[in-house]
Amino acid sequence: MLKKLVSANRQLAELKGVAASIPNQSILISTLGLQEAKESSAIENIVTTHDELFREGSAESPYSAAAKEVRLYSHALQIGLAAVRQTGLLTGNHILEIRTALEQSRPGYRKLPGTTLRDGAGRVIYTPPSPERLPGLMGDLERFINDATSFDADPLVKMAMIHHQFESIHPFYDGNGRTGRIINVLYLVKEKLLDIPVLYLSRSIVRTKSDY
Repeated sequence: MLKKLVSANRQLAELKGVAASIPNQSILISTLGLQEAKESSAIENIVTTHDELFREGSAESPYSAAAKEVRLYSHALQIGLAAVRQTGLLTGNHILEIRTALEQSRPGYRKLPGTTLRDGAGRVIYTPPSPERLPGLMGDLERFINDATSFDADPLVKMAMIHHQFESIHPFYDGNGRTGRIINVLYLVKEKLLDIPVLYLSRSIVRTKSDY
């Protein structure tokens, strides 16, 4: 595992350097952001095409519902990036803003029990925490994300733990998976492993969706 972490950090540093050499990074963020949005949404069975994404929406030729969802993801990523750059933090309020931009409905944490997970035999294998516990759990997660002294580990290991914990909390009615994947790349920016969110993992996740 240590060798893989060393290799991954080295490749991240190379990616950071290449991205820094590109004159117009806003175009890079926009283009790759849409690609990540497309793949991340596909994990949730929201499927669209490149043609739909990159054409201009209009009254005569509006975006499809799937393309609109993907563009909302890209917009939510931009909101999160601006917040991390401005504050140097990734807070619970930032996560709420990202999710609101992503879903544009039912803001705030869920007020109803989360969906239980069952195995192939129908047995319950995981039950998300009750609604009244969500503020406290998200507060704990915020501290874990931003307090470098809370857990002394490689940031890539910590990113995986953050993702697992967020998805286990499942704080929202909808959009938990996509919000969690935005948190992943923003955490790398926060930790200065990347300057801009150009590492997108969703294409790999799509290939191994059953494991994910």
